[in-house]
Amino acid sequence: MRKHVEWFHKIGATFFYCGYFPGAPGTFASAAAVFLYWILRGHVGLYLAGFSALTAWGFFSGGAMEKMVGRKDPGCIVIDEVSGVLISFFLLPPVPKVLWTAFFLFRAFDMFKIYPANKFEICKGGTGIMMDDIIAGIYTNLVMQIAIRLAGI
Repeated sequence: MRKHVEWFHKIGATFFYCGYFPGAPGTFASAAAVFLYWILRGHVGLYLAGFSALTAWGFFSGGAMEKMVGRKDPGCIVIDEVSGVLISFFLLPPVPKVLWTAFFLFRAFDMFKIYPANKFEICKGGTGIMMDDIIAGIYTNLVMQIAIRLAGI
């Protein structure tokens, strides 16, 4: 039974093994999230349900995977990036220039950890793993919503 529980956490935390992609697993998982966005866009209820389930799975499995690996926020945990991208893209028009901009803006916010995202890094478990990316996603979506309105897209 324990093996099944560990597998459930590993599948979730690594977002179906995207976290083992060599070189840039976070960027690869973010790209996988774009694919998920593309499937769910246009179905707001399904999008919110999928995002909520995925984010809950991240809080739960991220902390468990951290314990299994034995170190804080290991690089193989990428479900936080997926959650952050889904927030970033929420209700954005499915226009390539908008999505590319949001994608790179999210990656920048995720890297630079602008306040209060940086404060969550001290938290243990799933909270420390997930919250900085959730905040980066919120920042990205807010900036994109303003830019879209100013640009008239």
